[in-house]
Amino acid sequence: MQTSERIDYIKNWILDYCKSMPKEPDSLVVGISGGIDSSVTSSICALTEKKIIVLSMPINQIKEQHDLSLKHKNWLKDKFKNVEDHLINLDLLFETFKHSLSKFNNEHGMANSRARLRMVTLYQVAAANNGIVVGTGNKVEDFGVGFYTKYGDGGVDISPIADCTKTQVWEMGEHLGISEKIIKADPTDGLWEDGRPDVSQLGMSYQDLEKAMMDPSSSDYKKYLEIRNRNLHKMKPIPVCKMKND
Repeated sequence: MQTSERIDYIKNWILDYCKSMPKEPDSLVVGISGGIDSSVTSSICALTEKKIIVLSMPINQIKEQHDLSLKHKNWLKDKFKNVEDHLINLDLLFETFKHSLSKFNNEHGMANSRARLRMVTLYQVAAANNGIVVGTGNKVEDFGVGFYTKYGDGGVDISPIADCTKTQVWEMGEHLGISEKIIKADPTDGLWEDGRPDVSQLGMSYQDLEKAMMDPSSSDYKKYLEIRNRNLHKMKPIPVCKMKND
């Protein structure tokens, strides 16, 4: 599928899904981080001509990351008439959360809590606007190795680019005219105050992960499987204890 066809297909899929709902949503709500995935997703959503609400939700964010989010927001507003944007600063909420849970402090847990607070924010905005929350996860990081926060950025209503590789997302970004700074930025989940890139957490670049995922004979395939297996619990349905005799 050509890049332009892929964009069109995703746009129409979003519209078809909305029309299939018992009550068609009035809006699509997307969290934008300044990363390529959320930039592409929000841009394709805007192409649907439905009302799009984009939220930038900084939590003690590194300035460079936040600046890219604002840059994309301004680009969307200039290009599309159906985009509504909001900057919702969650610094104070996060500090209160940390203080309330000071007896249970854990660095990794607190990093994931940032994503979960953003998810709650997205759903509140969606509820106030008869909207649905649009996920931004791609095939490699979210559905290949499960590199996302359960009930954080994994908590969404629809996932339009979930069957697109990272390479395809980059290609769509170029085709859509998204800022080259965003396309070339080191991928990061934005959950750590030191701004650590994804490659340092995963131990592999997305290019190498993608190759390994598509080619079981790859020298990195075993490493890819190890990362995937660690996170497989996120991608499986919630385990349910089934009663034998009921």
